[in-house]
Amino acid sequence: MRERNALDEQVTAIRRLESDLDDGAGFIELGEAEGDAAAVTEGEEMIRRVHAEAGRRQVETLLSGEADANDSFLEVHSGAGGTESQDWAQMLARMYARWGEKHGFKVDLLEQQDGEEAGIKSVTFQLKGHNAYGWLKTESGVHRLVRISPFDSNARRHTSFASVWVYPVVDVRIQIDIKESDCRIDTYRSSGAGGQHVNTTDSAVRITHLPTGIVAACQQERSQHKNRATAWNMLRARLYELELKKREEKANAEQAAKTDIGWGHQIRSYVLQPYQLVKDLRTGVTSGVPSDVLDGDLDPFMEAALAQRVYGETGDVDDID
Repeated sequence: MRERNALDEQVTAIRRLESDLDDGAGFIELGEAEGDAAAVTEGEEMIRRVHAEAGRRQVETLLSGEADANDSFLEVHSGAGGTESQDWAQMLARMYARWGEKHGFKVDLLEQQDGEEAGIKSVTFQLKGHNAYGWLKTESGVHRLVRISPFDSNARRHTSFASVWVYPVVDVRIQIDIKESDCRIDTYRSSGAGGQHVNTTDSAVRITHLPTGIVAACQQERSQHKNRATAWNMLRARLYELELKKREEKANAEQAAKTDIGWGHQIRSYVLQPYQLVKDLRTGVTSGVPSDVLDGDLDPFMEAALAQRVYGETGDVDDID
């Protein structure tokens, strides 16, 4: 049913684009024939909207990976730097939550560790919706922030780092076998503002996969059994994402050998002072309005990264036939 709904939505969108294109051309033709500049302007605006929507639909054709259509887990972890990095991690978490809400994805908070003074040490979301993982998968990496610190009484400029990790929710079609003997399961009390059951029972669950060191934790539910089930699902997803990454690295070994890693795995810089600029270091895509980007305007960056992944460094979505 989910696949049927996705196909139906795509067919409906294409028919709507065709209709809007015809309407726009009709307005322009009518306006030019009758000397009505307002009609011509309205027709041109309709065609511009069609062009933008068609470009987005064109990018979606790149989402053909094995797990691209799946829901997605997204983790944000603060880097070294204490309160500065923890505040930056919270800003990133809000940015991705806003992006998900704008695109109609359901955003569920699964686990969060608050910072000592401000911000967060880490957070895990689940974004539910068609192609959630396909859109987000290029966001994994280190994100760098440059700004005048609100926590520095001398108003000095600081650089902060936080990492983002995206991996797909594994559905029933994908079998991942995990030996329980390879895992350590810990229970602990949930952190949070308080309330019934919170901080009173060991309902939170953390599962550590010993052979890989991968950790999955959940404290969203009051029930330890529900948190345990979610943590197992997260662990399966992490192991599946690890296998996908190994396959991709093997297929792109020669190209990866030529890649300049630079500042670790840094993928994007967000500069708020002394000037305003967000720049993706992989694709060169920039934005001079960081406030919009931090409010969830990530589509240009995601589209360029997807096109680059499929068509290489010189690939451009506008060149797709």
